[in-house]
Amino acid sequence: MNDQSAGIRIEIDEILARLPHRYPFLLIDRAEDYIAGESIVGIKNVTVNEPFFPGHFPGNPVMPGVLIVEAVAQAGAVLMSKTLDADINKTSIYFMGVDKVRFRRPVKPGDTLRMPVKVTHMRGDLFKFSGAATANGQRVTEFDFSAKGVTLP
Repeated sequence: MNDQSAGIRIEIDEILARLPHRYPFLLIDRAEDYIAGESIVGIKNVTVNEPFFPGHFPGNPVMPGVLIVEAVAQAGAVLMSKTLDADINKTSIYFMGVDKVRFRRPVKPGDTLRMPVKVTHMRGDLFKFSGAATANGQRVTEFDFSAKGVTLP
């Protein structure tokens, strides 16, 4: 573990400076345990006021699995953006692929998603990750994914 960056917490102001996403599609509230080029833990507090709950599903609100995957990918994008010190006005980070997705339990209002992401391979602006999400100490999902930084015209 790199002692110089272990335990770094990233608040919402920095996340907004590092990601182009905005409400209702910003799916990460803060991040913890950032280690440059290695790992991060994204945090998402899931509330009953999320815009997808009225339609997914009335009377039994469940966070859509694809949005859980997106939230984990956003944690990876924060890790990537901070590692590369990317300027979002000049670089976009694009989700490239996802593999081996498994869902274990539903995510409901009141859950807090903890989303550990680890870099498994890095070459220039191409990153491969392993990611997961837990809620209340129980595994929600796990998968591998990749992303690439692209210079904007």
